[in-house]
Amino acid sequence: MLRNLIQLIVHYGVAVVAGNVFLEQIGAPVPAVPTLIIAGALSRNGSLSSTAVIVAAVVSSVIADWIWFLLGRRYGYRILKTLCRISLSPDSCVRETEANFERWGMKSLLIAKFVPGFSTVAPPLAGATRRGTPQFLLYDSIGAFLWAGSAVAVGRVFHTAIARVLDYLENLGGWAVVMVLIFLAIIILVKWSQRAHFLRDLRMARISVEELKELIDAGKRPIVLDVRTGAALRRQQSHIPGAIVATPDEVPTRIAGISPDAEIVLYCT
Repeated sequence: MLRNLIQLIVHYGVAVVAGNVFLEQIGAPVPAVPTLIIAGALSRNGSLSSTAVIVAAVVSSVIADWIWFLLGRRYGYRILKTLCRISLSPDSCVRETEANFERWGMKSLLIAKFVPGFSTVAPPLAGATRRGTPQFLLYDSIGAFLWAGSAVAVGRVFHTAIARVLDYLENLGGWAVVMVLIFLAIIILVKWSQRAHFLRDLRMARISVEELKELIDAGKRPIVLDVRTGAALRRQQSHIPGAIVATPDEVPTRIAGISPDAEIVLYCT
């Protein structure tokens, strides 16, 4: 069975790589790096063209990212909220991506695909912030090339070790496919578990606007830290009276003189 799978990759390798990359970049929890590494190893012995593999990966990645970019252009930050609801990495969603965009601009797309959670969120955020299409396509294409080229290069460098692993899996017969499926299932379950824990902790730590107002009206006056990103502050003009506006890096110095027993409420993106 594995032999047939490998033959499928050999005969339809470019299409398999293109489909896998597109699915991952569109948001499906299907990692494409293992496929790129295997394709790179197969290209070492001439079974595949590494150039064709990289080109297919870049084109598929850019198409998927461009779709998200256009959705961000049309629906703005609403599409980001939807994306974060279905993301398996919600903790590295909009806020972290916004911070990276503010710090590096479109250049952040050069490394986006190497950062879990960043790759899917960055394109719609670029669209939502009204970045130029030519600039987006340029940086996104270079980033996709670096990402896909690195994976293919790893496969070419370690082709001997990868060939041994493939031979071992081939000897296992049908169990090899079962092992691969179990491995993929474990990746998805781990990410889903991390998401569930994150959302549960977030619900436990959340305070509503009404609850905050009740605390203020009762004279308890909790310390409110407005740690929204600069983009969020410009986008949302509303402010909580008396809140301390600070970036995450500024928080330690801004609360240095506050009693450790004080109740602190964070207002974030």
